[in-house]
Amino acid sequence: MHNTTRRLAVIALACTATLGFAQSNKGEIRIAHVYDKTGPLEAYAKQTHTGLMMGLNYATGGTMMVGGKKLVVIEKDSQFKPDVGKAQLAAAFADDKADIAVGPTGSGVALAMLPVAEEYKKILLVEPAVADSITGDKWNKYIFRTGRNSSQDAISNAVALDKAGVSIATLAQDYAFGRDGVKAFKDAVKTAKIVHEEYLPTSTTDFTAGAQRLIDKLKDQPGRKVIFIIWAGAGNPFKIADLDLKRYNIEIATGGNILPAMAAYKNFPGMEGATYYYFGIPKNPVNEAMVADHYKQFKSPPDFFTAGGFSAAMAVVTALKKTNGDTKTDTLIKTMEGMSFETPKGTMTFRQEDHQAMQSMYHFKIKVDPAFPWGVPELVREIKPADMNVPVRNKR
Repeated sequence: MHNTTRRLAVIALACTATLGFAQSNKGEIRIAHVYDKTGPLEAYAKQTHTGLMMGLNYATGGTMMVGGKKLVVIEKDSQFKPDVGKAQLAAAFADDKADIAVGPTGSGVALAMLPVAEEYKKILLVEPAVADSITGDKWNKYIFRTGRNSSQDAISNAVALDKAGVSIATLAQDYAFGRDGVKAFKDAVKTAKIVHEEYLPTSTTDFTAGAQRLIDKLKDQPGRKVIFIIWAGAGNPFKIADLDLKRYNIEIATGGNILPAMAAYKNFPGMEGATYYYFGIPKNPVNEAMVADHYKQFKSPPDFFTAGGFSAAMAVVTALKKTNGDTKTDTLIKTMEGMSFETPKGTMTFRQEDHQAMQSMYHFKIKVDPAFPWGVPELVREIKPADMNVPVRNKR
């Protein structure tokens, strides 16, 4: 008898707990931010989170409310480990009852997380992981991305470098981001000649051997010679400039990066490339608000990934305002497909076919300004979405 009573008490308790939980989730919209808070991309992750929080605040006019519901952000650390990212996203959906997730930072982690979104039938808004395969062959309909993809990086950088008589060797990290980046770059380059691809481990700190192979492949080429660098996280591949590249007239080119990494750009005045964001480039009210708020809070300008987190927040709130706070996944997908929203980079639009945000990129030339500890990317021209023929790679 005593056992049955205890069992009933336990069942009653369990019911109250679930009831309590169901009620507590009622007036809320739960957003899980699953990101590589620790590990080699920690600096990027931190910026993304700062941008996400600033963006949610801005998009809701400081109320953190949409459709009468409170926005609650749940943080999860994926540690730059694919299996951890997978488990954290599953926990966010199953235990924390997240309505939508944002993240992660690393492309390898993102690829592990995509099937989880499909399994739980919830949206994962990818920011800032870049690999093409995320909205390409590994994509499913629950995946949207505000971050740029490898093709957008590559096509915009090809605008700066793809000229007749140019020989290019690539230097990239040996994982999804680097491999997809080089593949997309090769697809985008139509006139210049790619003479070598060099892949090094993500943990590389000594670039001497890799640089020697790059120099050997380039030094006897006629015309302009360029090493194009695709690198993320720790390690400074720009050290290869110390190996006397000037003697062989070899230049370095790269896309944009976070401000601390762009300190190395000061050694390369006139270097050209294309970037996703630099706080001084876009002219629009959202960017002005973000820059002002960031200076107020942190006494410094917002960075590369701050803009990304902010853009993700703008996408989420724009969608939720349209659905009046309805978080049903099918409703959100219908709302977000083809949806345009304002960001620090201007208007972005989720492409119907693969949910990739179509967005501007910026062709720059590095200028050295003593007022800044980094090389300043000066705008050559804005490369608008219409100027980029970004391939759809998901065979939808």
